[in-house]
Amino acid sequence: MPSSVVRFPSSHGHELAARLDIPAGTPRAYALFAHCFTCSKDSKGAAFIAQSLAARGIAVLRFDFTGLGMSGGEFADSTFSSNISDLLAAVQYLREQHRAPSILIGHSLGGAAVLAAARETSEATAVATIGAPFEPRHVAHLLKESKAEIVAKGEATVDIGGRPFRVRREFIDDLERHDLTEAIASMRKALLVLHSPVDAIVPIENASKIFLAAKHPKSFVSLDDADHLLTRRADAAYVGEVLSAWASRYLEAEKQVKPDSVSGVRVIEAGEGKFAQDVVAGRHRFRADEPLSVGGADTGPSPYDLLVAALGTCTAMTVRMYADLKKIPLQRVSVELKHEKVHAQDCVDCDSKDAKLDRIDRVLTFEGSLDETQRARLLEIANKCPVHRTLERGVTISTAAVDPAVDA
Repeated sequence: MPSSVVRFPSSHGHELAARLDIPAGTPRAYALFAHCFTCSKDSKGAAFIAQSLAARGIAVLRFDFTGLGMSGGEFADSTFSSNISDLLAAVQYLREQHRAPSILIGHSLGGAAVLAAARETSEATAVATIGAPFEPRHVAHLLKESKAEIVAKGEATVDIGGRPFRVRREFIDDLERHDLTEAIASMRKALLVLHSPVDAIVPIENASKIFLAAKHPKSFVSLDDADHLLTRRADAAYVGEVLSAWASRYLEAEKQVKPDSVSGVRVIEAGEGKFAQDVVAGRHRFRADEPLSVGGADTGPSPYDLLVAALGTCTAMTVRMYADLKKIPLQRVSVELKHEKVHAQDCVDCDSKDAKLDRIDRVLTFEGSLDETQRARLLEIANKCPVHRTLERGVTISTAAVDPAVDA
């Protein structure tokens, strides 16, 4: 999954930094992700969700608001209104350089900003919030110990998440001016509200208020025991899976670009963890990885899992075709397989007596009113599947390398 850092100007002239996560094939759609208060585009939650969506064919632009992360400007000069302006600048970047976002996603205060800006992004058909406050002024509780000083002196340095931030009174005053009720009710887009019922930063009541203010179509998904920042990969990956499935229903057919139909299979590093790979096969996308036990992130089947799966699927398809052709009353066939390395015994072609050979154990289950003759014949046919024959005969592999600059 290619991921690149891009930059674009804000409406106030500052340079905003962003990261664009692109799928292995042509994107089904583009999404814009707005991060949480004082977070950045590279926070764990933002990164995990973007990678999960990209693995499912959706390109994601995640950017740093003014004064945060790698973006220019001073955080002290930012307000909720400037956050909305930054978000719309990101929309314009995608509109001019790629394709306008069909999906707007906002985490925490970024979710409130997305709700406020949704009406001004006509191309977007779906909006999702994650742990978002119904009232932007809710974040002021994070400043409660310094609020009096901010009001009295006009600004103060506050500690948020172990980091110092200079906050001015204009920030607090601006939060008070924003009421999202009308913006939510009139945005005319599908809405998905994701929230953890144990969120200690933004209570679940905020999700209820957002949901009730919105018009249909609208949906709510509980994030169960997830923390507010989605620091656990499993929670963020779940959000990505749900978002992808939900948003697909609302991507307008005429605006969708069909995924690449590659000739053969394309594999490209996912940029997530040590081994994860994004695979494009025809119009299909999926993730391959290694298990945790060997240093992978276990985000997809391993290479040997895929090899064995090829044999299993081919076996089942071949048996089904034969059963249908011969009118054998086979209701269902299932195949269980296991790959392992076994010591080579009495191997005349082995260079070492300690060499190991690959072995695949395959067990088939035939369901239906079959007699012993029919079962024996189906088992015989299983050994004739094309992948089985390829593995037994061996295959010649031709490998070459190309210069990406020349190939482009």
